[in-house]
Amino acid sequence: MATLTLTTRGQLTIRKEFLEHIGVMPGDRIHMEKTVDGKLTLERAEPQGSWQDLAGILKGKTNGAVLTIKEMNEGIEAGAVEAYEAGLRA
Repeated sequence: MATLTLTTRGQLTIRKEFLEHIGVMPGDRIHMEKTVDGKLTLERAEPQGSWQDLAGILKGKTNGAVLTIKEMNEGIEAGAVEAYEAGLRA
């Protein structure tokens, strides 16, 4: 069990190990709920939205670069290999 200190601004800092336990990362949202016995529960809030929300998200941010499907797949593969190797080093 951990003890948290409430700041004058009403904020708490939750230790990294607890955040990892519920699977949250920077930018994620956390759902908090009161229980009948006076306790609070925390869980990772599932992201809301749809694939349509992504339409045009990169418009004006690519400097006019156009990639072929092959180039995109090569970039995805390189990123996957890098992530896998980083996981092996951790």
